[in-house]
Amino acid sequence: MLVIVVENVPPRLRGRLAVWLIEIRAGVYVGDLSAKVRDMIWSQIEQGIEDGNAVMVWSTNTESGFDFVTLGKNRRLPVELDGLKLVSFFPPSEDENQAL
Repeated sequence: MLVIVVENVPPRLRGRLAVWLIEIRAGVYVGDLSAKVRDMIWSQIEQGIEDGNAVMVWSTNTESGFDFVTLGKNRRLPVELDGLKLVSFFPPSEDENQAL
């Protein structure tokens, strides 16, 4: 199983993802593809993301049962701790603090 979530990406990238995966909700794509195709899709995302952000999650033989990668500006940062991948959060930016 493969899941990709994109935000603020160009329509041409969303169209490219729709060629390989099913868009079950705006910006959420799912499918069941080989590792080679998964890597090719991630390469397409890296080339076309512009100012957006993306996360890709897939099933694999790890302690948690999945692995993931992220790309683009986002408050979440993947960190590895004792072989387990977790998510850390950057502190909110000044703009976000003023909005609260």
